[in-house]
Amino acid sequence: MIQFIDTNKESLIAAKLSGKLNEENLKTIHKQIHRIIDKGHKVDFYFEMEDFEGYTIEGFWEDIKTDVAHIKDYGKIAFVGNEKWQEWAAKATDFFTSSEVKYFDLKDKEQSKIWISK
Repeated sequence: MIQFIDTNKESLIAAKLSGKLNEENLKTIHKQIHRIIDKGHKVDFYFEMEDFEGYTIEGFWEDIKTDVAHIKDYGKIAFVGNEKWQEWAAKATDFFTSSEVKYFDLKDKEQSKIWISK
């Protein structure tokens, strides 16, 4: 499930993720990406992961397609979670992109919000 978080930063997609993301969830994010890049901005992401289990197969495939199409359109990415695999996913994302990627523990959520908003 995805629950978008309102922010004051026009180029930021912020969301709380829980359960498993499916294809429909990823298509919703893809629309948000286009809304931002159509205004000439790079896209920043803030993903707060609590009880997040990953993706359905279809959701994972949709995420890959979106990332391949827009990888150069991404700016900063903040992953906020409490699982070791989430930290590793952030490191993998950092390796495969030119974006500035950081992982924060849930207890450091406020620090992550400051970092992504700059």
